[in-house]
Amino acid sequence: MTQVDFYILPNDSSEERLRFACRITDKALQQGQHVLINTDSPAESAKLDDLLWTFSQGSFIPHRVIETTASKGIAEPVLIGCGIAPVSEDSQVLINLAGAVPEFFSRYRRIAEVVDGNDLRRTQGRERFRFYRDKGCEPHTHQM
Repeated sequence: MTQVDFYILPNDSSEERLRFACRITDKALQQGQHVLINTDSPAESAKLDDLLWTFSQGSFIPHRVIETTASKGIAEPVLIGCGIAPVSEDSQVLINLAGAVPEFFSRYRRIAEVVDGNDLRRTQGRERFRFYRDKGCEPHTHQM
């Protein structure tokens, strides 16, 4: 069964939301897990790509932005994409920053949903919470 965790941030801040996603990514890497970060747009993917190089002094998170379906030969443990499911079975953690649940969500053992204080993103987060529950998952909520 897929474990789903919602991380609720108090502020309406896209930047803080992306930084929090970087922190989750860093923690997953420290545990030896491969990560896919799903974004809403190529612009958000590019912003996250830049942020992963600079969010924490001294950290190095090897990653790649994918624009088409990625295959098994990718060496980076972190992939960033906009609605693109890698073919590889290596990814264990899905960090969803998109407004909707990606159709490939069930391939992952763990899903992290990051929701900030933005009204639209909160509404979309509630819809995703209900979706997961309807699919038999028991989402957990963490107020940050």
